[in-house]
Amino acid sequence: MDSFKSGFAAIIGRPNVGKSTLMNHLIGQKVAITSNRPQTTRSRIRTVLTEERGQIIFIDTPGMIRNARNRLGEYMKDVSQGTLSDADVILWLIEPSSHAGEGDRGIAEALSATDTPVILVINKIDTIRKEQLLGIIDTWKEIYPFREIIPVSGLRGLNLGDLKETIYRYLPEGPMLYDEETLTDQSMRQIAAEVVREKALQMLSEEIPHGIAVTIERYHVRDDGLTEIEASVICERDSHKGIIIGKGGSMLKKIGSAARTELERMTEGKVFLKLFVKVRKDWRDNERLLRDYGYGEDSGAKRS
Repeated sequence: MDSFKSGFAAIIGRPNVGKSTLMNHLIGQKVAITSNRPQTTRSRIRTVLTEERGQIIFIDTPGMIRNARNRLGEYMKDVSQGTLSDADVILWLIEPSSHAGEGDRGIAEALSATDTPVILVINKIDTIRKEQLLGIIDTWKEIYPFREIIPVSGLRGLNLGDLKETIYRYLPEGPMLYDEETLTDQSMRQIAAEVVREKALQMLSEEIPHGIAVTIERYHVRDDGLTEIEASVICERDSHKGIIIGKGGSMLKKIGSAARTELERMTEGKVFLKLFVKVRKDWRDNERLLRDYGYGEDSGAKRS
C-alpha cells in the first residue's frame, strides 16, 4: 500500500468563481454556503476529505480582492492572503475566460511571493465548447508558471477525480491531521448562522446582502432530538430591516423556512428556528462588532 499523505489545499480566486461549490463537491457534502453573489464566503473554512490513500484539508477562502472598502473587506483580504503561506498546494480557481483582468494579475502578483505549488483549476467548463479550452489554457500559461492546469466543472462533477489525484501528488507523507469522522472545523452553531445568511443572500435584493451578518443567540438540542435555534439577522439600516422582514413578516418567514429545511437535512432531525432582525449601523467598520460576529483576527495556524 502506498504511504499515507495529508496536507492542506487552499482554494483561491476572484469573488464568485465557484470556490465553495467546488469544495462542497470535492468532499461530497455541502458544508460551505453558496450563492451567485460576490463575497458570499467571508471567513476561512476548512473541510476534510479522508480516504484510504490520504487526507486533504481544503481551505475555502473569501474571494481575493485588491481594494477593501471597509474593515470587513480588510479582514477578508487578510484571510485570503494569509492562507497562501498555510497551504501545501494552492488551487487557483478561474472561470473559463481567455481574458485575465486586473484582479487576476493581482492574484498572480501575490502568488509570486510564495514557493507553494499552484494548480490552475478552470471551472465551469460545462459552459463552453471543447475547442475553446486550448485558447484559454494558452492565455493563462502566460500569466503564471502553474505546475498543472486542470479543467473541471464543480457543479457537474467533471474531472474532480483527476483534480484530487493531482492534489495528492503535491501533499507530503504524514499522519492523519483530523479524526476520520471530521468533515469540517466549523461547529453546527457556525454552520447554522451561515445557512441563514445563505438563504438571505439568495432571497434579498442586491443592495442588502453585503450589509448583513447572522449571529446565533441560542442553539440547544433537546432530549427528544429537537434542535432549537434563535438567530439574529444584523443589518446596517432601518430601511433594510423593513425589507428583510417583508410585508407582514413574509420575507423573514421565507428565509426562515428555507434555512430550517436545510438545517433539518444537515442535522437529520427536526429544527425549530426563530429569527430576529437587528440594526447595527456601520457594523462592517466596527472592530468590536466584527469580532462579535465572528470576523476577528484569524490565527492562521497551519498544523493545529
